[in-house]
Amino acid sequence: MTDSIKTVCPYCGVGCGLEVSPPAQPGKAVHRDSEGTPIWQVRGDRSHPSSQGLVCVKGATIAESLHKDRLLYPMMRESLGQPFRRVSWDEALDQIASRIQALRATQGADAICMYGSGQFHTEDYYVAQKLMKGCLGTNNFDANSRLCMSSAVAGYVQSLGSDGPPCCYDDLDQTDCAFLIGTNTAECHPIIFNRLRKHHKQNHHVKLIVVDPRRTPTAEAADLHLAIQPGTDIDLMNGIAYLLLRWNYLDTQFLDECTQGFSEYAEVIRHYPPERVARRCGIRKDDLELAARHWGEAKRVLSLWSMGLNQSSEGTAKVRTLINLHLMTGDIGKPGAGPFSLTGQPNAMGGREAGGLSHLLPGYRFVNNPQHRAEVEQFWGLPAGAISPQPGRTAWQMIEGLEQGEVGLLWIAATNPVVSMPDVERTKQALRQSPFTIYQEAYYPTETTAYAHVLLPAAQWSEAPGTMTNSERRVTLCPQFRTPPGEARPDWVIFAEIGQRLGFGRQFAFNSAADVHAEFVQLTRGRPCDMTGISHARLKQEGPLQWPCPEQSTVTKDSRLKSESSSRLYTNLRFNTPDGRARFGAYHSRGLAEPPDPDYPFVLTTGRLYGHWHTQTRTGRIDKIRKMHPQPFIEIHPRDAEKLGIQEGNWVEVSSRRGTARFPAQLTQAIAPGTVFVPMHWGELWAEAAEANALTHPEMCPSSLQPELKACAVQVKLLTPNRASSEPTISASAAV
Repeated sequence: MTDSIKTVCPYCGVGCGLEVSPPAQPGKAVHRDSEGTPIWQVRGDRSHPSSQGLVCVKGATIAESLHKDRLLYPMMRESLGQPFRRVSWDEALDQIASRIQALRATQGADAICMYGSGQFHTEDYYVAQKLMKGCLGTNNFDANSRLCMSSAVAGYVQSLGSDGPPCCYDDLDQTDCAFLIGTNTAECHPIIFNRLRKHHKQNHHVKLIVVDPRRTPTAEAADLHLAIQPGTDIDLMNGIAYLLLRWNYLDTQFLDECTQGFSEYAEVIRHYPPERVARRCGIRKDDLELAARHWGEAKRVLSLWSMGLNQSSEGTAKVRTLINLHLMTGDIGKPGAGPFSLTGQPNAMGGREAGGLSHLLPGYRFVNNPQHRAEVEQFWGLPAGAISPQPGRTAWQMIEGLEQGEVGLLWIAATNPVVSMPDVERTKQALRQSPFTIYQEAYYPTETTAYAHVLLPAAQWSEAPGTMTNSERRVTLCPQFRTPPGEARPDWVIFAEIGQRLGFGRQFAFNSAADVHAEFVQLTRGRPCDMTGISHARLKQEGPLQWPCPEQSTVTKDSRLKSESSSRLYTNLRFNTPDGRARFGAYHSRGLAEPPDPDYPFVLTTGRLYGHWHTQTRTGRIDKIRKMHPQPFIEIHPRDAEKLGIQEGNWVEVSSRRGTARFPAQLTQAIAPGTVFVPMHWGELWAEAAEANALTHPEMCPSSLQPELKACAVQVKLLTPNRASSEPTISASAAV
């Protein structure tokens, strides 16, 4: 085969189109990695509407990781600490099915949990929901999207009536004012940031406002950088709303005809005058007023956010408070405007569509809605009452269930919780207590491998066909163009095999991923995320498609479920609420769940770097990226460093109430005094004692149940070399 293949990048939620070509092509040199292994060539797909041919270093080097350190065969062991032994697929699957049956008979189905991933194809997500929520009758399926996107989901649902970002990437080219809060877009979503930056540079009237405690590469490009104190996002946005109201920058017709709850919101924001807000946020009053002026005077305001809002103990409140600003000024449902959540993972959106969180069902349905349950039960051919009416365990609640002896089987797939979960020492201890852990992964080892009883080799991107949905609701087909190594199998096939062994042959009689997708989209019919007009065959022929995309023959009676085009939602200014009106959410700021104190005087914030992805399962195996980011570090303001006797490059120990970690210091004025920053990518496979989540806490948003991974209280101490050892020791005199 010499023709290139069009696919989508499997890293962040931008969903960049890629073209891949085989290593050996007539008349061309063979492309090899640093070890001399022939690898597929990757370039941007110029025809892909989301990325227009651009690609970042992660996407450009993806092929270099596909063959390295792969898990090739099923393996099992009786207990942790023992060596694994290679087994057949039949032995592994029979053992899993036997365990599930035994647990159903003894502890009940709620003793069974599955923790999945935004790395799944939508087809993988869907079959897992059918197995867990339908056939087994437990809603204990959650995904690592709980750690990144669940606050955005809750905010959209509560304010607009449904999940689903209302914007599209074309809005980056049409906005007058871009308001970026809680997102380092330049490093974490670089392709869309480059597009926004180009529009900003070419149009001098366009304003770029960035809200971030750090002066990130994103903030460097801004007309106005608001370096607020961590945890003061709601104060800031309520302060902007106060000024919009005072200066009468309101779309009164939109407020009257399209919204509910403005009077209650107005009562809250009157408590946020600029003097108080500036003092609370640690910014200048005139900068606050300038931000409000930019928002109010713009004809089209586009807001972008990511983990900085979502990963918070008040994440849903932050998201809704941002949406409030759009509702005040009518900046939604039109080109260049709207609240735009930037999805963290390549198919977190597809997971939401397929019901891939513990409170959801396919087609943007909810497990606590009797009608939704009945619709899905009937479609799946299951008896009434098969689906539990209670939301299942979230990711962190699974950890708590292990601690309490209530979880008898934990199935982890395509994610690495021993690095990515908050309070990882507690997470590790809970996993040590697990009676039976299945780990389904493409790579070996990862940090989670050590806590598994069964290892199942999974096919990854390039080795199995499927679909992914990006941040602008665009579905792209990911075709198979490589043979899975060893005995690796697609995730959905593994789930279906277990379903068949448990006696649900009729429910899992799929012959291909295309069959799975064709069944799944029928559950979106008439729903806000209607994809009945999308199929593998159509995607292969026409390329990526945005939803809503109903079958042409489908006529939706309720116009609120339709958009005038698939590019944007709510263009008719009718929302997916019972009365068609958007809801204001009135919130006072509660601040951080764990504010600094004399014992732990700094706020630690965590984040991502341009080259790495999550816990380095792929990127840690790519030489170019390892050289780009050779080691973890901690950013400290020079004023704080001077007080602690810390100089550039010194090793420091960072401690929270949960654990410690060690990093070399980077002194920079790009971070505010009193705040320190650590990247979250390093687990124990890649660096010693450098786990950011050894420090973080699991306190979560009461609505989205998303942990506050972005902020915790820490102390910082200088480490000095011990003359008798190469190991550093704590310098007590430098302790805070």
